[in-house]
Amino acid sequence: MTASTKRPTCPQCLRPQQSCICGCIAVVPHAVDVLILQHPLEVANAKGSARLLHLSLPGSTLLVGETFDPAVLAPLLAGKRSVLLYPDTAGEQALGLPAPPPFEAVWREDPAALRLVVLDGTWRKSRKMLYLNPLLQQLPRLPLRDTPPSHYLIRKAHAADQLSTLEASCYALMQLEREPARFEPLIGAFDSFVAQQLRYLSRTPEGTPETP
Repeated sequence: MTASTKRPTCPQCLRPQQSCICGCIAVVPHAVDVLILQHPLEVANAKGSARLLHLSLPGSTLLVGETFDPAVLAPLLAGKRSVLLYPDTAGEQALGLPAPPPFEAVWREDPAALRLVVLDGTWRKSRKMLYLNPLLQQLPRLPLRDTPPSHYLIRKAHAADQLSTLEASCYALMQLEREPARFEPLIGAFDSFVAQQLRYLSRTPEGTPETP
């Protein structure tokens, strides 16, 4: 597609203007910093929720990549206690990965001193990002437990407890800041995003939403 025929793009959400998601944004104040590391193959995925998450959290940073230069990643992890939003997984030691340090419950007493690190990608992609970046392996982990069923109706989950990047981050922030009601508008924003994508599903002949 040439520059003259390319569809106009929203400068904020980076999607075609006809499928702009800016109307779904719900700006939510938060004490915990959020660093979103997005796999490159997720950038153009119309079903992805990381961009909406980033636009809704004013204290968030979004960085795209699979293998990150330590000189770039290290400063983003410094200054606060960084915690990786990632489940406890078996078999990592067999692959040569060190056991992560423990997450201390007392850290929740000072949310402003925390940074939540989120990997945006499929399970396979996020696992590869972890394996390729030793700095991420050194972070304490925050696994999610007892979360509500996902609202992610536009993407097939491989397990009942799998959540979108936005949902997982939202529930993690609820746990870390212990103010669940404050983050409910973020789930509402995700519901609006899903409803918008479902409308596109009903319009396209192949049954897939438009891509950015």
